Amino acid sequence: MTNDTDLEAEIQRLLTEHDRIAEQGITVQRRDHLIVLGGEVESSQRRDEICKQITTHFPELEITCDIGITRAQAPSEVEEIS
Repeated sequence: MTNDTDLEAEIQRLLTEHDRIAEQGITVQRRDHLIVLGGEVESSQRRDEICKQITTHFPELEITCDIGITRAQAPSEVEEIS
């Protein structure tokens, strides 16, 4: 297997170059035997697609998707400023 830096770079390359992902805002961290994907995306479907593609391309790795969902819509309430 490649070293940690090469593995993280390979995952980052897949995240940015894959035609269904094309995501640059995802972080990749190695924690012992685990790879943790972090960051935020605009939908749960996008998060699921990212996690699916990474686990498919790296089936030998234990992957944890710690990717949050950002609010992409305007707020529904008026913010009171005092």
